[in-house]
Amino acid sequence: MTFLRVVLFSLVLMLAITWLTNVLPQMQADGVDEDTPIIAGDIDMPGMIALGEKLFSGKGTCTLCHNNLGRAPDMLAMDLHADFTERLADARYEGEAKGQSGAEAFATYIHESMVDPSAYVVPGFGKKGSNDTVSPMPDITGPPISLNATEIDAVTAFLQDLAGVDPTVSLPSADDAAMTPDDGSGDEAAGPAETAEEAIDNYACSACHDLNGSEADIGPKLNGIGKRMSREKIRTAILAPNDTIAEGFEADMMPEDFAEQMFASELELIIDHLMGLEEQAGS
Repeated sequence: MTFLRVVLFSLVLMLAITWLTNVLPQMQADGVDEDTPIIAGDIDMPGMIALGEKLFSGKGTCTLCHNNLGRAPDMLAMDLHADFTERLADARYEGEAKGQSGAEAFATYIHESMVDPSAYVVPGFGKKGSNDTVSPMPDITGPPISLNATEIDAVTAFLQDLAGVDPTVSLPSADDAAMTPDDGSGDEAAGPAETAEEAIDNYACSACHDLNGSEADIGPKLNGIGKRMSREKIRTAILAPNDTIAEGFEADMMPEDFAEQMFASELELIIDHLMGLEEQAGS
């Protein structure tokens, strides 16, 4: 009888794990045709703009922060031409586009904002305590995003076009490698993060929460959260953040689609990390 109970329990557990894996599907980039390669030398400027738009909302993960939730300027809603012109005229701006004008200045500024985001930080969007001198945005040529030079040019072309100016980026030559606009990097299929730190970076958790030394305060402090909440409540807070709103914070500040983006293993890595965070004085 005891043996049968053990077998039954094991079967139920396996079914539960299978169900959880299906509930949390693998990350897919919105609007991206993963299996359609774009061959350098065959792509024209409209194709570059279209690729840039896919990268902006897909592999580049730009919309995780550049949205209407206040983490970063909402680039899809703002008047890019007016805002870029204002930023380049700001006395604080000492970047590479200084002295340039028109579409060329926009291209330089956009490129710089992706590879050296702290060169100029939009007022109000710097890391806490940095007086808007340090950006919370990473260099997107590095992991986990790792856009290559052609992909950066494509995003630049998309944003130039969005600003109402003719894109000035160079089209990739026939000697350049084939590009596939997927949610991975290069020819390797994107797999789940292998560490909690990598998963936290992938989903930009530290842009809002004080994680990995980011000192962000858009979301609640998470130090000692494992003593205040169970694993299941933390899981629910990630997958359905509007179910319970932390005191002092507002609804709709956290994406509600992590269940569609994360691998199940990534979710568990993040929960393990949060459960192990120590309390800090003043938390």
